[in-house]
Formats: sequence, C-alpha cells, structure tokens
Amino acid sequence: MDDVIETTAEYAESAVLARCHEVHVDPNTPCTEIPDNLINENAGSAKSPAQWAYERLILYIQNFEKTLDNEHEVAMGFAGGSPGTLRIEGMGYFDPDIVTFYGSDPSGAKTQLIQHVSQLGVMLRALPKPPETSEPARIGFRLAQDLETSA
Repeated sequence: MDDVIETTAEYAESAVLARCHEVHVDPNTPCTEIPDNLINENAGSAKSPAQWAYERLILYIQNFEKTLDNEHEVAMGFAGGSPGTLRIEGMGYFDPDIVTFYGSDPSGAKTQLIQHVSQLGVMLRALPKPPETSEPARIGFRLAQDLETSA
C-alpha cells in the first residue's frame, strides 16, 4: 500500500514540475535552462495558466538574450496578425489566463499587448538597441530576478 501512495505522490509531483524538451539543428545549441525557482517548494501549488505561461516566457527571453551581442535587444513579434514588433520593456500576467506585454514599437510609440494564454504565439527578435543608450536593456534578467523575490 505504501508503494502505491508513494508512486501516486511522485506522479502528482512530476505533473507540476517544469519540463522542457528541445532539439536544434546545431547539437551544441544550449536548451532552455529551468531555474530552481520554477521547481521549488511551491511547485505543487496551483498556478494559473497565465502564471505558467509568464514564467516559461521568461526562460525563453533570457536564453534568447544570451545569444545577442551588445548592439541588440530582444523584441517580439506576434503570430496570427500583423501588429508588428514590440521592444520588450515589461511583462506581466493577470490570473487566471491573461499575459500582458509592455514596450514600444519601432517608431517609439508606447505599446501594450494583452494576450489570452490560449492565443499565445510569440516570436522573439533581435532589434538594434537605441543609439542613445550605451548598454542594451536586458529584460530577461529583471523578470527572472522578480520571480526569485516573489517565490
């Protein structure tokens, strides 16, 4: 009986732990790293689809930023429409199912996209950093730092 309980508990735990699988043309391309703060003592707590999407998007943004040189910043384009690109300046979620992106478009206009998780389709792009800034903005670091302090 104890074996059944332990197996059931392990199955339930594995069902909520962050998992990722990637295959790349270049076998030396690093896969998305899953930080410990996504696999923590709160992993069993009920996260909304919005929070799960938010946390996983942070991983993708951080890993994309690692591939950029000092002259580029991350931006995103959106699948299923033609809203253009958005230089990512902020990101959030509104439980249970909304993810929000804040930033500016290529003309510099303030932009906000509110997206339902079932419609989420994001393309990360490298855009040249604004010429008036000496260092590129790295939003992935700030987003991950916020996850660590709010966990």
